[in-house]
Amino acid sequence: QVQLVESGGGLVQAGGSLRLSCAGTGRTFSSYAMGWFRQAPGKEREFVAAISWNGDVSYYADSMKGRFTLSRDNAKNTVYLQINSLKPEDTAVYYCAADHRAGARTFAAKTNLDYWGQGTQVTVSS
Repeated sequence: QVQLVESGGGLVQAGGSLRLSCAGTGRTFSSYAMGWFRQAPGKEREFVAAISWNGDVSYYADSMKGRFTLSRDNAKNTVYLQINSLKPEDTAVYYCAADHRAGARTFAAKTNLDYWGQGTQVTVSS
């Protein structure tokens, strides 16, 4: 069993940066691929990025490349999403997820991911 708790969201001006964290519980955290999704008001949830269980492979949605950086520290059971040059359209609730079978490149397409966090709100003002 893995529980995920996101943090680091908040209100930031356009052009600023945020680092979101996703802390996981459980001894098997390091065996899970991890990913981030976001959902803006009135829109469907969209994939942001995913990282393999050991951090060797990261995969980003095309629209997220360049400003988003995903990393993980298995010693701390934590995954980080660095977002730079924030734009108002980045406003959304950001969710992290974990899956034991998916890889970084297959994470986005995997249905029924094993675990989800509750989300953290990111609001970017113009």
